[in-house]
Amino acid sequence: MFNRDLWSEIFHSIKSNKLRTFLTGFSVAWGIFILVLLLASVDGMKNGFTKQFNDDATNSIFIYPGTTTKPYGGFEAGRRIQFDNEDIEYIEKSFPGYYEYITPRFTKSVTARVGNETGTYSARAVNPDHQQIERTVINNGRYINENDIKNTLKVAVIGKVISDELFKDQDPVGNNIILNDLSYKVIGVFSDDGNEREERNMYVPVTTFQRLYGNTNKIDQIALTYNPEFNFAEAINFSDNLEVILKRRLVIDPDDQGALYMNNYAEGFSDVSNFTTMLSVISIAIGMLILIAGIVGIGNILVFIIKERTKEIGVRKALGARPYDVIKLVLLESVFITSVSGMIGLFFAMGLVALISPIVDAPAFSNPSVDTVTVITSTIVLIVAGVLAGLIPAIKAAKVKPIVALRAD
Repeated sequence: MFNRDLWSEIFHSIKSNKLRTFLTGFSVAWGIFILVLLLASVDGMKNGFTKQFNDDATNSIFIYPGTTTKPYGGFEAGRRIQFDNEDIEYIEKSFPGYYEYITPRFTKSVTARVGNETGTYSARAVNPDHQQIERTVINNGRYINENDIKNTLKVAVIGKVISDELFKDQDPVGNNIILNDLSYKVIGVFSDDGNEREERNMYVPVTTFQRLYGNTNKIDQIALTYNPEFNFAEAINFSDNLEVILKRRLVIDPDDQGALYMNNYAEGFSDVSNFTTMLSVISIAIGMLILIAGIVGIGNILVFIIKERTKEIGVRKALGARPYDVIKLVLLESVFITSVSGMIGLFFAMGLVALISPIVDAPAFSNPSVDTVTVITSTIVLIVAGVLAGLIPAIKAAKVKPIVALRAD
């Protein structure tokens, strides 16, 4: 492999067929270039899809009440389902170890005022577990705690947009905000990188809203996270069981699809994972087809080169060259052309990805990249491709008989 004369012959062969070598090498470089870009694009789409879910914990389940579509248990169809605090307690007692965090949600539109600044926003009444379910990032101050819940304190955690619009350059934490003519103390400010609309919301203790608005125990929604150690099948099974016991508790027909809505993020992530996996397979298949075209081209050029060098190969064999020496010569030339061309395509693709990755940040496409595994795999594919491209021509060259070769025109 490190024989100088051997490599001199290889370079002489390449120089003698510059145009064919360039065109063939270009097809290999283009195949690798397209393959890497396709895989980077799939990675960007995967990041974009994941970012859409990033507002909430990936193991979240949100339960919404609906309206019954079937009569059941003495009730007529069209009954509006209503959750209350006891439903939360029932789930906690029925599924110990199955859930991680759980919270009620009570949502109300409020008119907020600070000095002369006013605005209409959405206020969500929750308990402390909600921070983990929504993955709320506190920039300043703190989130709602158990003391706020126990003592039904009038405190609020506001989004960054509310802070900017109502408090301007002031620090909201510790100051008061008027919500529907009632004064609340701002205890924290949160941000949401995934969705600016979330920053137009605020959080208050659920017990406070229940006391102020009807002195009730009613809630609008239930949000929880299942055990993070659950696999996809276990997560779906838990969600199904949860739906069954809630329908039984609330006297709903088991087949009624309109009375309860279960939004299990496990299903969404499974769909995204399957979709991106399919895209990856398609991308690899397309890249490989382009690469195969280049390999066939290299094999074709080597066949012509061997035909042109038939007499030379015959002389070599007549002087004692072994079939292995001939095969080695052809294979090394094939591997060299394939590897150099492929590396050029690989580096150009990686450079382009590195250039555009920091500036691409769309909702469904974000931070495309190529991992180390892809680079190593592509390198191995290049070497194997070079061997395969030169294998048939090399075997054909090794079978040339000296007497026949010397008589060839």
